Amino acid sequence: MTLAALGPRGTFSCELAGLIKEEGEEILLFPTIREVFSAVSAHHIRGIVPVENSEAGGVGETLDGLLETPCTITAEYYLPIRHFFVSGYKPEEISVVYLHPQTHEQCSVFLRRLKDAELIHTSSNAQSAKLAASTGKSAAVTTESAAKLYNLPILQKDIQNSENNTTRFLEISAGDKAPVNPEKCSIVILPKENQPGLLYGILGVFARRGINLTRIESRPSKEGIGRYNFFIDIETGNGWKDAVRELKAATRVKELGCYKNLSGKLPGIQ
Repeated sequence: MTLAALGPRGTFSCELAGLIKEEGEEILLFPTIREVFSAVSAHHIRGIVPVENSEAGGVGETLDGLLETPCTITAEYYLPIRHFFVSGYKPEEISVVYLHPQTHEQCSVFLRRLKDAELIHTSSNAQSAKLAASTGKSAAVTTESAAKLYNLPILQKDIQNSENNTTRFLEISAGDKAPVNPEKCSIVILPKENQPGLLYGILGVFARRGINLTRIESRPSKEGIGRYNFFIDIETGNGWKDAVRELKAATRVKELGCYKNLSGKLPGIQ
């Protein structure tokens, strides 16, 4: 058995993969989220991908993967996120700070104090730590595990803007493996045309039935300016299936999977 996740070692995705992997399961790390989706699709394994952060918002590459591949969501996890300012140099010696773009957003308040340091974006938190370990007068904002991996002293911990900073991850599979009595289902609505009251009509299908939506996010459809797809997470209350059927009769809908939140069953996840 194999579990695909975003790597390299030292990323939050890698940390979560270590917590959810089953006995005897091998973790394979990939450099991009798109490659995680490709591996899950091609080899019928399961994967773990980040989909949104409480501070920085949605992860576009994951939404694209859900839309463009046959992968479906089979579970979700909420991982508390803590960021660390690390370096082998004294604060006054640091001229460069490496960090991932989403990490930048999540730690923007702290970073505004570093007026004399150049901020350089990287492909992952682990890559940030690797560069800080090999570049003179540099630092990184990264994970605790990456700091340990590259022997970087922690200058300041918990520098994220919010103490409630959390990233939501999705477990994905190449097949439909919905659990019995799922708590949530996700869909993407692909409107056939742009028209007045479009979003109002979509939301009304759920409002009339008293169905709670836990998330709605628009994403460009890539069909031209002003054209959007709508990603929606639905609580599986009474009538939710009827709501989806009504939407399918009116416009294009792709079902992305039904699942449960498994955060509470794992150590270190809230």
